[in-house]
Amino acid sequence: MPSAKEIKTRIASIRDTQKITNAMYLISSTKLRRARAELSKTRPYFEALQAEIKRIFRTVPDVNSPYFYPPAGAPKLEGTYACLVLTADRGMAGAYNHNVLKAAREMLAQHPDTKLYVVGEYGRQHFLHAQVPIERSFLYPAQSPTLHRAREICDVLLEGYDAGAYQKLFILYTDMKSSLVAEPICTRLLPFHRGDFSSPASAPGVSFEFQPSVESVLHHVIQSYVTGFIYSALVDSFCAEQNARMSAMSAAGENADKMLAELSVQYNRVRQASITQEITEVAAGAKAQQRKKVAKC
Repeated sequence: MPSAKEIKTRIASIRDTQKITNAMYLISSTKLRRARAELSKTRPYFEALQAEIKRIFRTVPDVNSPYFYPPAGAPKLEGTYACLVLTADRGMAGAYNHNVLKAAREMLAQHPDTKLYVVGEYGRQHFLHAQVPIERSFLYPAQSPTLHRAREICDVLLEGYDAGAYQKLFILYTDMKSSLVAEPICTRLLPFHRGDFSSPASAPGVSFEFQPSVESVLHHVIQSYVTGFIYSALVDSFCAEQNARMSAMSAAGENADKMLAELSVQYNRVRQASITQEITEVAAGAKAQQRKKVAKC
């Protein structure tokens, strides 16, 4: 059984750790509120782009673009895929990183010819230790998603897609549906199905003129759309990460309270046993001295 000093040292250590987990919980809650505010600002822009693309389809129904699935009867899109995987920079966020990486491994198992693009130090280290090749690792901190970084990622992915190196582009991120539910989602970025876009029907009799051409306009709109999607996914993943870390730190705090309660009981028992032993020894010594006096008499 450990001594009272050892138990007391462990109690102090757990209390120090509990202070750290409480601080991390408060920091994550603050970051989560800010990230949710940023996410609410980006969604109207994202939805407006969807409406504009749908308007182009309604105006020019026979528009052709490499960013859309080929018409019915054309050969299937088989070949190399690219997947952008969004993870955190560090752990202590419950199963957040594990769920994303598990979904990435499942995708690689279904389609081995997939090139990985990774955001987040945790994902980089995981694939490095697992000896899974990474096409490119974006050295952006996952803690600070910005539209500028989303645009740079979009340019890299579109460069490979436009060159014909990839037949499909995917993004794997964590969607925070609520404070209690967050799940990894693998979404196809390109090519699109026309049914992916929905908006109110355009007013009858309204015509639009596209300069220099509808294909050129669609090209620029699609680029902005993909950038907005990536930025939305970055912010959404960041929200899910902070929420998962809050849950993990809250659970760690509760476990620390349980451990402190158990150690306090154990410490009191050891201390009481030590006091009892000291009293017994004093009483035994007193009796021995009394016997010596009696024997001398």
